[in-house]
Amino acid sequence: MTTSISPSSVETHPQLTDPLLAELLHPARLLWTPRELAELTRTVTTELTSGLRGILRFDADRRWWARLALTDGVELWLLSWLPGQHTQPHDHGGAAGSFTVLQGELGEEYRYPGGPIRRRTHVTGEGIGFGAGRAHQVTGIGDRPAASVHAYSPPLVPTRAYSTLADVPSEIPALPAIIR
Repeated sequence: MTTSISPSSVETHPQLTDPLLAELLHPARLLWTPRELAELTRTVTTELTSGLRGILRFDADRRWWARLALTDGVELWLLSWLPGQHTQPHDHGGAAGSFTVLQGELGEEYRYPGGPIRRRTHVTGEGIGFGAGRAHQVTGIGDRPAASVHAYSPPLVPTRAYSTLADVPSEIPALPAIIR
């Protein structure tokens, strides 16, 4: 469920009415770098916290998510994680990405093609931007619910799932974006 602010340039979640969000999205920017994506998710989590908390939900049966915004260059998501909830190992089909933790703690196992599997813990306020070649698995850890804001550019690129991160190929080819 999204609402259009300006035809075909910016769509935002109907509960996020702060005009700062539209300003942060730079609708003319068609490709975002990992650093720009990290700055976006960091700013959204720190400046729009109350709006995000008004949308946030937790579901014991499955991870919950809501798209916060979409432009021709970027998509922005809010995800929730109860302890133990996780993604499958996946890549982002050639899109660059970022996430910043809004609350709680997330564990991440990640791998670049041909590289070792590594682990990181991300706590409230921390985030990371990453390039197109990264595959990862994210898990809600700790003893309280977590939430995070994610951004991807180009938008609407399908993810590719793997049985394990060891199955990530030596090269991750880009997938075509979905036409919106």
